Amino acid sequence: MDFDEPHRRLNLLTGQWVLVSPHRARRPWQGQVEKTPPENLPQFDPTCYLCPGNTRSTGEKNANYTNTFVFDNDFSALLPPQGIPPGDPQEDSSAEFVSNGLFAATPEAGICRVVCFSPRHDLTLPELSQEQVEHVIRTWTEQSVELGKLDFINYVQVFENKGALMGCSNPHPHSQIWAMGHIPNEPEVELARLDNYWHRHNSCLLCEYVKAERQAGERIIASNDYITAVVPYWAVWPFETMLVANRHIGALADLSSQEVAGLADVMRQVTTRYDNLFEISFPYSMGFHQSPCDGKDYPGWHLHAHYYPPLLRSATVRKFMVGFEMLAMPQRDLTPETAAERLRSLSAIHYKNS
Repeated sequence: MDFDEPHRRLNLLTGQWVLVSPHRARRPWQGQVEKTPPENLPQFDPTCYLCPGNTRSTGEKNANYTNTFVFDNDFSALLPPQGIPPGDPQEDSSAEFVSNGLFAATPEAGICRVVCFSPRHDLTLPELSQEQVEHVIRTWTEQSVELGKLDFINYVQVFENKGALMGCSNPHPHSQIWAMGHIPNEPEVELARLDNYWHRHNSCLLCEYVKAERQAGERIIASNDYITAVVPYWAVWPFETMLVANRHIGALADLSSQEVAGLADVMRQVTTRYDNLFEISFPYSMGFHQSPCDGKDYPGWHLHAHYYPPLLRSATVRKFMVGFEMLAMPQRDLTPETAAERLRSLSAIHYKNS
């Protein structure tokens, strides 16, 4: 098969097809051009709602933190069950309401938290030290375990929106954790595919996939003994990547201390190469897909993280998911192999330090 011609690729995790059109990478661009974000942020911003010691818009004052800092989101998309303080047990309140069989709604309780990576207003994750990134991962893990123990929580989603282009409302580097009573759409779709593969083949889909990718090597960006970062064969976004644990584990809490260090190393390598690609603070949305915390057994689930960056040709030209992609199916121009080669060829030393 000629991969230089238009073709479709199957996303094993969703069952959806992706249209790949390599010849379109040469088309001229006269569309929207984005503004590049400011590069010289201060170490501390007295007007920032997330910097240490500052007062947030609600009147709450931040601690004078020296490492990570966690607090309940002041404008949370989810709320604990009415009358039940966060941390108290609660019976399941997910009874479905249906009207005439056509209109369905169900209550959704939850907790949303913010995790500041460090007190520094100007340092994004690739600019943090190995030790600092390990601490961020341990904070995500501790929060996932703590929230997952609540009776009304069945899934914990850890994610980061980096950059104003991805809707980030505050430039101070931070991530979010949303814990909720139902398994969200994306993990639920992946769960069905992973579970089906497990029962049909008596093996893990992502274990087999990462093994095949490590053997092929052409889509690998960074790897070590514990974590592999790859531009997925079915990637939709131009420089999309997926981080997969080499060992078959289900959640952040299953990572050993060596695997935490390995994850921090690969995250720093990937995000540094992102920044080096156009020599800017590279925007993306990323998040971990870990096993649900509803007390059930999910033998086919395999811990992984998705990175979805929007930039395409330069720091100012982004990919738009519109038209055909909204109404028919995802489409990409740059092949995953070409994207991986470009990222892999970049230095693992951040451009600001080289």
